[in-house]
Amino acid sequence: MNPASKRTANSNDRHSAQQWKQIDWKRVEDFVSKIQTRIAKAKVAGNNKLVRELQRMLKHSYYAKLLAVKKVVTNKGGKTPGIDGIIWETPSQKYKAAQNLEVNNCRPMPLRRTYIQKANGKKRPLGIPTLRDRAIQCIESMALDPVIESESDKTSFGFRKGRSCADAMQQMFQALSKRNSATWILEGDIKACFDEISHEWLLKNSKMEKRSLSQILKAGYMEKGRLFPTNSGTPQGGIISPILANQTLNGLEPLLRNKFAAQKATKNKPYQNPKVNLVRYADDFIITAKDKATAEQAKEAVKQFIAERGLKLSEEKTLITKIHQGFNLLGWNIRKYPNGKLLIKPSKKSMQNAVNRLKDIIHEHCSASQDILISKLNPVISGWRNYHQGAVARKAFEKLDHILFQMLWKWAVKRHPNKGKRWIKEKYWKVEGKRRWVFKGETKRLKKNVRPKNSKAPGTNPNQKSLYRH
Repeated sequence: MNPASKRTANSNDRHSAQQWKQIDWKRVEDFVSKIQTRIAKAKVAGNNKLVRELQRMLKHSYYAKLLAVKKVVTNKGGKTPGIDGIIWETPSQKYKAAQNLEVNNCRPMPLRRTYIQKANGKKRPLGIPTLRDRAIQCIESMALDPVIESESDKTSFGFRKGRSCADAMQQMFQALSKRNSATWILEGDIKACFDEISHEWLLKNSKMEKRSLSQILKAGYMEKGRLFPTNSGTPQGGIISPILANQTLNGLEPLLRNKFAAQKATKNKPYQNPKVNLVRYADDFIITAKDKATAEQAKEAVKQFIAERGLKLSEEKTLITKIHQGFNLLGWNIRKYPNGKLLIKPSKKSMQNAVNRLKDIIHEHCSASQDILISKLNPVISGWRNYHQGAVARKAFEKLDHILFQMLWKWAVKRHPNKGKRWIKEKYWKVEGKRRWVFKGETKRLKKNVRPKNSKAPGTNPNQKSLYRH
């Protein structure tokens, strides 16, 4: 490249970087949100023609492209490339990427296959699209999400805007806490849900443009230099996959409600209520029932429902349990005790995962300063505390604090094997008010694992309308 060309290229890069830095992101987000709200309103009104026109306008809008690039580069995998090895690091690269995005005239590249370790020791396959394909999927999801959200089950809480695990907890409490609530639980687990969804079913029933959806589903993946086809499932590394999975499982709640509706009392029959309620978070769900026979019937109904979509229940993980024995879901143990109280506590597995994470951090920072160690521990403590603050978690918080203290004491003693206990205590633990053991460095102190004052179980009403106001 000659000097003149280099100067021109540098000038273009500086201009692109300046343009990216000057973007009014609030205006961009407001525009996208406004169009999504109009899509949701049109869908509820049954105006499918307007829905398609608004989706087309959103997918080709400049603001949607900018927001898609921003979301892709700022999420957790923003610095993980696909098979092309390209990442967008500089403002100039991000701005140019947004300008060059073409939703309809861009065939997806194959996914880069990698594996992540599961808690049971097995490995889960993960398909990583290129950044360009992730941005295009993000634009498609912006247009598709309001439509799916308008049709979603009321008691579905996973991968939905404005809903969370805390909402699922609230719904389980409402369904199981009363004295005459259901006493049997069907714990459902769909085997390899994302990997086994039928492409034929999705292409036939999806609200997404068939050509774009087919290209995403049939992109294939690269592993060890070889190209493999994808005949089923949605890529677990794809942005649009959670929306497609939710769409696949939507309809289960009305099916159960109609099949197990309460029957009014007649002259020959008393009032009957099967007490069947569904609570679903992504592909994990529970179904309540008044007795074991009803739970078995619900299980068969679920099997038939998901079989049409190419899915199966995992026989090992799908259990029918009595509420007095308790069950685990989303990191909590839900159990009704002999006194009739339903308590939702952090599960033993969730506690052990937190302990293991803290232990790994302490081990990795055995020679680091106290302030650096505290800066690494505090986000884990805060995250675990905030997640479980709506549960009955006081004893779990105290236990985790005690275990953490023991690990930190060993960390401190190992650093100073020739010093006494009093010297170690005075160096690393300070006195603050009535607290005599505060793990505190020069600029940071360890957060205490206690429930915030006046905190309530977070969550919204499960019967709320869509986040897109219509």
